Amino acid sequence: MQVRVRYAPSPTGYQHVGGVRTALFNYLFARAHNARFILRIEDTDQERFQEDALEDIYRTFDWLGFHWDEGPDIDGPYAPYLQSQRSEIYRKYAEQLVASGNAYYCYCSAERLEQLRKGGPEGTKSSGYDRRCRTLSPEEQAEFAGRGLTRVTRFKVPLEGSTSFYDELLGNIETANRDINPDPVLLKSDGLPTYHLANVIDDHLMEISHILRAQEWLPSCSLHTLIYQALEWTPPKFCHLPMVLGEDGQKLSKRHGATRIMEFREQGYLPEALINYIALLGWSFDDSREFFTLKELESVFSVEKLNKAPGVFDYKKLAWFDGNYIRKLSPEKLISLVLPYLQRDGLVEADPSPEQMGLLSGLVPLVQERLTTLSEVSGLVGFLFKEIEEYNIEDLIPKRLAKEQTLEVLKNIEQILKKFFDHSDEENEKIFRDLAKDMGIKLGDVLMPLRVALTGSRISPPLFESIRLLGQVRTLKRIERVIKLF
Repeated sequence: MQVRVRYAPSPTGYQHVGGVRTALFNYLFARAHNARFILRIEDTDQERFQEDALEDIYRTFDWLGFHWDEGPDIDGPYAPYLQSQRSEIYRKYAEQLVASGNAYYCYCSAERLEQLRKGGPEGTKSSGYDRRCRTLSPEEQAEFAGRGLTRVTRFKVPLEGSTSFYDELLGNIETANRDINPDPVLLKSDGLPTYHLANVIDDHLMEISHILRAQEWLPSCSLHTLIYQALEWTPPKFCHLPMVLGEDGQKLSKRHGATRIMEFREQGYLPEALINYIALLGWSFDDSREFFTLKELESVFSVEKLNKAPGVFDYKKLAWFDGNYIRKLSPEKLISLVLPYLQRDGLVEADPSPEQMGLLSGLVPLVQERLTTLSEVSGLVGFLFKEIEEYNIEDLIPKRLAKEQTLEVLKNIEQILKKFFDHSDEENEKIFRDLAKDMGIKLGDVLMPLRVALTGSRISPPLFESIRLLGQVRTLKRIERVIKLF
């Protein structure tokens, strides 16, 4: 069998973790089989269509760094790959289904359908469409058509029996036909297809061999199987991927944190880290290995190693992955990657000066071990590029010291800093240790007020290296300012 797989997003919202995981698994499956990966845009829901959502698909995968072999932007033998441009194809097969007795025209008004959705008498719940038009006589159909009533095309779901299909991950699945959505719409009154019809027709005509999609589509698969049978087509192989959940066991959503892929980019995650982590949501190579390049994933991915259990998205674990990838970067590469965030936050000019680039070259080795995302750089090094607007005096006072003791510490530090640049870091460390010993306090209670005075934060890059980058004049100026606060 020639392997062909597809990713078929609807441009009604932005690309998120679950969708990109589906795209990634399809891409990896194709590469593992030296096969074709297709992008098809399912844009038949014109009411919910968003132009920016369509652009987001291209932006997302450009950033992630993997692409399809056929799609709207890459010509292929089964074009067009935008469903909105394939309306005539869908109408043809919808009419074929009506002619074969597997579908029928429905003339029910929007008001009647809304009443059905609300429920039956005395608030009883509706089980869906009541199949009123399924048994219309030819005369009734002619009358409705003559009155110019709008119509949709509905599929005739068998009233009895059951439908089964085999899932590559979950095994054989059988559904009683009475539990399938009763006679769903295939072709809407505007002539555009619903997901169910377009999906089946396009997968067949584009010769899709395997459908890897999220388990949320599992309830639709029995219906799709019936449509394949009605058209006398052999269905592709199905593989419904494990869900992606938040740590609370609920479906991953905005309440858990970022889920839109471009939000992760804005927050400073590396695409390599995100791809690596997303690949492990519901799939594993073995019990120990965690780090894979995209090229390595292409060679080792298989559906046999998918898990039936849902994958849990752990933001802390993703940050850990990202930190590991950041530490592997060359200093030059890291500078180029953090520069846009420093510019975005107003710390570095759009056209950096030689002085600013010098600071960047000096600070990158100091923060590389501490970054878990690129955007954290501004919080760590902002003190080097701009003056500290205000201090919280409480942050300057160690828990073990009183305000008066802290002031004495700062005055002693000021004297040490006047000769700081005359000594090596080892010599300066001894000088500060001696000060702490002479004052009868811990070294941390000496360095903490110094750190806050110079950086505005209790967390910073290595202190002595930061002082050297800051320079003697700016260092002494900040210490003097803090002393005046006391």
